[in-house]
Amino acid sequence: MSMNTTECSITLQEIQPGIQAVQAGPEDKEAVNALMVQAAAWLQNKGSKQWYELLAGEDRHGVTDAIDRGDVFIFKQNDMLAGMVILQQHASDWDKSLWGEDGHEPAVYLHRLAINREFGGKQLGSAILHWAEHGVRFPGKDRVRLDCIASVPALNRLYSGAGFTYKGQTPSGFNLYEKMQPSAD
Repeated sequence: MSMNTTECSITLQEIQPGIQAVQAGPEDKEAVNALMVQAAAWLQNKGSKQWYELLAGEDRHGVTDAIDRGDVFIFKQNDMLAGMVILQQHASDWDKSLWGEDGHEPAVYLHRLAINREFGGKQLGSAILHWAEHGVRFPGKDRVRLDCIASVPALNRLYSGAGFTYKGQTPSGFNLYEKMQPSAD
């Protein structure tokens, strides 16, 4: 399989004091996987089944392949991984099942936003969402879309609080959110 790396330009390097945005590379795969497992364990401890498959060694979002495509962005303080997010330029089968078959061309899909627990409580999630809107540009894309479990109030508050517009709920119980990116003048 050929490397089909994501074309993008990071326009905002520092998302919080001392925390830098970087496109993840092959050398980051182990740390990214460890961060997602840590996040899944944290969610489980809070009574959530979200991301439970990661604890069994499964990754439905194919993060290793996403890193190879250039769709994973990490946020580092020195050499420590503080957080990560997937920004996909192409709708996955999952995205199409939630959003329908049409209207995907101008959208980037945000998945797997995860924060290292050592950075918990510092509004890093909000900073990453702000960065996804203002700090990175993808050719031909003008909006960021995401989904989250409808029954998790904290997640829904995070996305609506970051200015994402609620676009409805799917029959499978996921809320859809979208935010237009400001035009790059």
